[in-house]
Amino acid sequence: MKRNMIALLTLGLAVLAIVPPAIAHHSFSAEFDSKQQVELRGFVTKVEWTNPHVWFYLNVTDEKTGRTTNWGFEMGPPHGLQGQGWTRETMKLGDEIIVNGSKAKNGSNKVNARNVILAKTGKKMGAASSEGDAATQ
Repeated sequence: MKRNMIALLTLGLAVLAIVPPAIAHHSFSAEFDSKQQVELRGFVTKVEWTNPHVWFYLNVTDEKTGRTTNWGFEMGPPHGLQGQGWTRETMKLGDEIIVNGSKAKNGSNKVNARNVILAKTGKKMGAASSEGDAATQ
């Protein structure tokens, strides 16, 4: 009886450990709209190289108004980016970047990045986007 109780308790704890990460992850279509494509150019202000997605932020200046706004860009997971040649040193603070991607459905300054162009070299890199097979385009 005691053995069964310990086994049941262990199983319960294992399930609890698995559930939060599964709930935290979202699908592309839950947050982003593939019909709202955007290309933005700006300067890197922050890079968060973490699971489940790498995020980076750019100061983007509107050509019409001259107003600068900080935008957040979601890329794929670190291992997906590494498979496409990314390292933690590929994008640095202050680098000028051009990003193609899909805007957030809620109208916030968030984009699911599809491709990133490093302005200083012109190198175009996939962003391991969660939008279908976009990372290879």
